[in-house]
Amino acid sequence: MSVAVVPFWSRWVRHYATLAARIDLVQPLFALAVRLYVACVFFASGLTKLHDWSITLALFTNEYKVPLLSPPVAALLGTTAELALPVLLAAGLGGRLAALALFAFNAVAATSYPDISAAGIKDHVLWGALLLVLVIYGPGRLSLDHLLARRVA
Repeated sequence: MSVAVVPFWSRWVRHYATLAARIDLVQPLFALAVRLYVACVFFASGLTKLHDWSITLALFTNEYKVPLLSPPVAALLGTTAELALPVLLAAGLGGRLAALALFAFNAVAATSYPDISAAGIKDHVLWGALLLVLVIYGPGRLSLDHLLARRVA
């Protein structure tokens, strides 16, 4: 290996490390944006279900085929999950568990509606992937989890 190649690679690695460090600075904002985006999607769906409970019950009776649960129980649990879990996720309180629970909820929702469109599947895959990122990497530094962990430590 020639002497000129070594400095080139060491400079390239140094520049790459600098770029990576700068990207790492926006990670907390990115995690917050992901949390807020996914939380808004599910919370809005929960509000829609609350708007007219008779329609929600009809949907769970006739359209959504949630396994193992009666339609009224599935409607109640689903609506509760869509309203409570996004609040926890947005705040980053129990962020990994909230993301994991929403991931499971998302999977049930995507598979329990037999007439879901290809675009609907793509949406559920996107939401599921974003939720898995939050499960694996956590809610980030701009979260109540991070604040509580600092207080405990």
